[in-house]
Amino acid sequence: MVGFGTSAVENSLLAGGLKAFLASVVLTPILRDVFRSYNIVDRPGQRRIHRHPVPRIGGLPIAIAYAFAILPLSDPATGLGGPLAKLLPGALIVFLTGLLDDFFNLRPWVKLGGQISAALVVFHSGLSVGTLGSQTPLPVWLNLPLTVFWVLLTTNALNLIDGLDGLCAGIGTVASLTLFIAAWLYGNQALAYATLPLVCALLGFLWYNTNPATVFLGDSGALLIGFLLGCYGMIWTQKTSTMLSLIVPLIALSVPLLDVCVAVFRRLLRHQPIFSADRAHIHHRLLDRGLTPRSAVLVLYLFAAVAACLALLLIAPQLAAFRNALLVLLVAATGVGVRELRYKEFNFVGRMLFGGELQKNLHESLRLDKLRTSLQAASTADAWWTALAETAHECGWNKILWQSPNGVRELALSSRAELGWSFDVPVGEGSLRIESHGNQPGLDLADFADVVKQSVPAAERDSAPAGAV
Repeated sequence: MVGFGTSAVENSLLAGGLKAFLASVVLTPILRDVFRSYNIVDRPGQRRIHRHPVPRIGGLPIAIAYAFAILPLSDPATGLGGPLAKLLPGALIVFLTGLLDDFFNLRPWVKLGGQISAALVVFHSGLSVGTLGSQTPLPVWLNLPLTVFWVLLTTNALNLIDGLDGLCAGIGTVASLTLFIAAWLYGNQALAYATLPLVCALLGFLWYNTNPATVFLGDSGALLIGFLLGCYGMIWTQKTSTMLSLIVPLIALSVPLLDVCVAVFRRLLRHQPIFSADRAHIHHRLLDRGLTPRSAVLVLYLFAAVAACLALLLIAPQLAAFRNALLVLLVAATGVGVRELRYKEFNFVGRMLFGGELQKNLHESLRLDKLRTSLQAASTADAWWTALAETAHECGWNKILWQSPNGVRELALSSRAELGWSFDVPVGEGSLRIESHGNQPGLDLADFADVVKQSVPAAERDSAPAGAV
């Protein structure tokens, strides 16, 4: 179905969008100048790239413009009041949480509490992830946490990419426009009325937010955009019955969702707190690759636009035969893009998985564990020495030499004269020396030394070494 079949609905849509656009265009510079006069600005800092103080009150004109356009439609008499009214109380909570953070720098757990409260309000109003494409509604014990998780994910994903002029607002525009087009094509009137005012409010705001920006979104704007987009995704899923259609919101939000997934994965690999701040988001990596802030934003706009087109093509019945190919294309493009960002963490994982390092580390770990078990079980010096000899043979060492006050034991495994490296381990009152011509020791030498030291007392209580072997 294309459109809504009546000119009255279409005129109402256009009127709502126009009101949001004009309100945003007019209010943004007024509020910007008011906040600047009171010195309520975002100042340059270590994690900032702007050079001059800039007001960060973008959420206020966007929220006012959006409310100005959508509140008349939220009346139940319009027939749209149900879906639209469901997202407004939660949106207000998120907006106020972000606004307080812009003024007072709230603690992370306070911001998270506000977002969870908004998600719970939305769920209580009847807006949720619903059925996930199945005919049977999800049980509450599953539906509730999934809904809260989805809202938190989209809300914070948009906030995380708010690091360059026009980036968050532009990506939010592309995502909401994608969902509006999908709603228009498939007759989802409530979603169309919800999304178009946001598209137009963001377009009006972008006039002042593009590089060089004279006003920033702030948390009040970024959190609000992310929250609304999450709610739009749930409105869409409640009107669709196929699993494939559920990925439209995911693809529409591909840039912020990819960024948050990359950030979480990187921090897990580094054993850092997930909510810790750093300067390694996708837009930061593009800057590190030599792009200007404006160019980096345009690159991400382009990726978001291509993803949006693919999302709309995926739900087109005429292209059903090409859906798998389109998905493969999107995944491949995403993989190439992430690879070009050259994250050291991912390069390490790549070497581990595909460069043989994982297998090598596994073999070394198993070899060391076998040695530890053998040395701990050794009740005589001969058994202790035999365990070391087996490890030396497996690692390809040239020679091992055990010196103690009672004598010397030596095992030569190779006749090659050249020496690549040697390693000495204190053993009680003596020492154990390893010599090899190879480049790789075959196991972690520091761990090897610890294992040997821990097993020495049992060997030293036995008879003295019996000479060369």
